[in-house]
This record gives sequence, structure tokens and C-alpha cells, in this order.
Amino acid sequence: MANIGGQGQQIIILPEGTERLLGRDAQRMNIMAGKALAETVRTTLGPKGMDKMLVDGLGDIVVTNDGVTILKEMDIEHPAAKMLVEVAKTQEDEVGDGTTTAVIIAGELLKKSEELLEMEIHPTIISMGYRKAALKAQEILESISIDAVDSDTLKMIAMTAMTGKGTEKAREPLAELIVKAVQMVEEDGEVDKDQININRIQGATVEESQIVNGVVIDKGRLDPAMPKKVENAKIALLKYPIEVKSLETDAKIKLTDPSQMQAFIEQEETMVRDMVDKVIESGANVLFCQKGIDDLAQHYLAREGILAVKRVRKSDIERLEKATGARVATNLEDLTSDDLGIAGKVYEKKIFDEVLLFVEDCIEPKAVSLILRGSTKHVAEEVERAVDDAIGVVAATLEDGKVVAGGGAPEIAIAKGLKDYADTISGREQLAIGAFAKALEVVPKTLAENAGLDSIDALVDLRAAHESSAYMGLNVFTGDVTDMKEAGVIEPQRVKKQAIQSASEAAEMILRIDDMIASNKTPMPDEGMGGMPGGMPPMM
Repeated sequence: MANIGGQGQQIIILPEGTERLLGRDAQRMNIMAGKALAETVRTTLGPKGMDKMLVDGLGDIVVTNDGVTILKEMDIEHPAAKMLVEVAKTQEDEVGDGTTTAVIIAGELLKKSEELLEMEIHPTIISMGYRKAALKAQEILESISIDAVDSDTLKMIAMTAMTGKGTEKAREPLAELIVKAVQMVEEDGEVDKDQININRIQGATVEESQIVNGVVIDKGRLDPAMPKKVENAKIALLKYPIEVKSLETDAKIKLTDPSQMQAFIEQEETMVRDMVDKVIESGANVLFCQKGIDDLAQHYLAREGILAVKRVRKSDIERLEKATGARVATNLEDLTSDDLGIAGKVYEKKIFDEVLLFVEDCIEPKAVSLILRGSTKHVAEEVERAVDDAIGVVAATLEDGKVVAGGGAPEIAIAKGLKDYADTISGREQLAIGAFAKALEVVPKTLAENAGLDSIDALVDLRAAHESSAYMGLNVFTGDVTDMKEAGVIEPQRVKKQAIQSASEAAEMILRIDDMIASNKTPMPDEGMGGMPGGMPPMM
């Protein structure tokens, strides 16, 4: 409840139970939440980052060091912390990697802004300084980027993305599969990542993962009488169900004679048979249906030697279109031989305990499948997350054609450029730009800390090395400052560009909040909660 006093009279403008934080209290709480969230994922950054084990209310376990996965699985209540989770999700959607980087940069920007607020610098001034710094950072990033899109570069990009994750021991063969898959689905300089289907199967080592020149469907044939393998497959894709439609409205059929019942059943059978005949007339020997297929229709299809699958996901139907060249028929009446796709073979195969249907040997397929293996369920899941990140960065590199050195090199180069830029700006914004530059150094600093190195020495050495080259980064395995371009440790420019931009915008938005009003249905975040301020469960 909020009251405004005037001439001794109270005016109630908010419902009872509403809580409110004003001015510095609101800013302090939001900044604390952002800092705490960044600290939660910070230890996962880099090749020597550690993993988190997350257990949900049902007892399901997730073991990962993927930033966005950690944040999605955690039950976060604080509104400002939720805004940083959105930063990670956006990073994941736009690039596929760099989620942890984006969150820790945002957290560090908030931390540095707290120091400026203590100096009585207005939040709007800090936000304006951050905005100018972010724009300048993009310019500096462009100047230190490297033009390269050859297969070797793409492979190094994929290997860098998978370093420090569960796939590290098999990162080289996996990188080859990923680059091949991305190049196969690339069309006119753009990559639709949805056309790369990932099937995760446990029960073998990561090295046994493979690429399929076509599509893998996680379903088997409908009937054991259907052929298990079809050579020179002519594939029909159907949205229409092969079954008698039930009436949408309540209806009753009154039968007065047993012969009428028999005629009714025979009519249904005739309708189903006519539907199957349409498929046969088209010349198809493989059928994928997005809807249901009647048991009687299955019998007729099996008798004609047609391999059929029902209730195929829409995404799989779209991949089959891209891979085989088939056109989806929305009505059986419209199905002709011109709508059929072509594949060298379609066959059913059991891998571990899963029955899969392989559509292989397609002509220039624009959809492919990866079968990822792992010794256990949790290993396989982490392999999938790592490969998904690698696909994202390879696709981004192929589309943009620009990469940057890894190992914290771009952050140090941008910080150096921003410090010089700050000297050209008058007024208090200069301090905000300087704070932005220092905040970016959290990336190499964290890389050093996670590797057990002295972060101060690492930063000093990096700054000195950048007087001669913008490609000098931290080799966390040796502790030395190395030319990352020569070492093959490179990342897409888009990862850094998106991380800096989204982190800056989130920090600016949080800084401009000076009033938090929580309704009585939403309890105000409690600073006293263990672990995370603002009601987040003390998981870490």
C-alpha cells in the first residue's frame, strides 16, 4: 500500500500488500541481482571452466557448462536477473554460443556502474556513456576482425566452440561433421540451422557419431509386413490423414437392418481403399504422413510393398522436402508422380534401443542429420549442447565471413581502444566509457581465474602484448600470452558483437530503473535469501 500525505490526509493509490523500492534502493537491488547471476555462471567460462549440476523438482539431473542451459534450468525470481537471462537467450538464438560471455559482461557493467553511482554520477549519464562505448566497441571489433570462410577456418571455429565441453576429446572428428553439415544446408550465403537434424543416442563413444546424407526420422515402419529397406525410393509426403474422418458434430446413424451395418462397414473400407489407391497410382513406394493412417490402410500399403510412417513431425516433413525434393500434398486427390521426392535408399535400423528410419543418398540435399553418441544419457545431452553451439558459430561465420582471435584478445583490444576514446570525450561520460573498457576485461580475467592462473599478471601481460598485436590472447593451458590467430583459436565476429551489444543494452535498461513496484501477487525480492538476492533459490 502506498500513501501520499497531503494536509494530514492519506490518499491510497496502490492496493494493499504492494511493495515498493525507490531510488538507490531499487538500483542497488537490481545491480546485486545482476552481479550474483553473473557470478553463478562465471566459473563455467573457457576451456578450463567447470560444470554445474542442476536438479529440478522431479529429480531430473542436468550436468552442463552451457550458460543459457544453466540459466534456463534455474528457478529465477528476481525481475532484473530475468532480464539478464533474456540476454543469454537472445545470444543463443542469434549466434548459438557466447551466452556466458554476454551475461558476465552485463554483470560486470552493472558492477562498474555501482562504483560510478557512489561517485554521484547520474544513471542517465552512465547509460549514455555505455551507449557511446558500445558503438565505439563495434567499430574497434570491425577493425580487428579477420576475413576468412575456408573449410579449415570453419573447422577451427567449431573446435574452439567445443573446447572445454564434454566433446573435447572428439572435437576434431565432430568439427569435420559439423562443417560438412553446415556447408551442405547452406543456400545463397544463408544457413537454416533447423535443417540440421540432431539425433542423440546413448550407448557408444562420442567418436562413433556420424553424419547422414539425408534425414533420420525417430520412428519405425508402421507394419512388420512392410519392407524394411527400399532401394531407389520414391517418396510421398502427405499432410492429409489416410483414415475415415470422424464427424465434428454429434451425429447418430440409425440402422434398421443388419445388412445396412454391413454396407456401412464396406463403404468405410472402400473409402480407405480409394485413398491407398491414390498413393499407389502416384508411383510412391515410401510414404511419410503428418497425420494418422488407418489400420486397414496400413494393411493395404504393406500388401503393395509400400513403407509407410505416420504422425511424422512437421519439422521432419520440412527436412524431407529439402532433402528429397518432394512436395507436400495437402490432399490425396492432388498427389501425383510430380510431387514425389527421390532418395537412394530408405531403411529401418535399430541403434542401441532406438528404432530409426534413414532416408539416405539424396541428390544435393539441403537437409542433413547428425547422429550423436555418448556413453550415458547425460554425456550424450552435453555432446548435443556442444554440437548445437558449434553449428551456430560455424553458420554465423559462413554467413558473415568474419572471425576474431579468441583467448580474450578482442576484449583486451576493445578495452585498449575505448580507453583512448574516453580521453577524447569531455564530461562525466568519459568515466562511464572508461568503466565500460574495464568491464570488458572481465573475460580474459575470468579465463585466467578458471585456469588457476594469476588474473592480475595475465591482464598486465595481455595489455603489454597488445601494444604490438591485436591477436594476442591467453593460452590457458600453458599460461602464456600467445598469438591466437596463429594458434588457430578463433571465434565468429558475431559472437562478440552480439554479446557486447546485448549486455550493454541490458545494463543500460537496468540502470535507468529507479522505482520497483511489486503487486501483492508478486512478493518483492528478499535481499536476505541465500545465494541469489531477490528470491532465487541458493542452488550454487
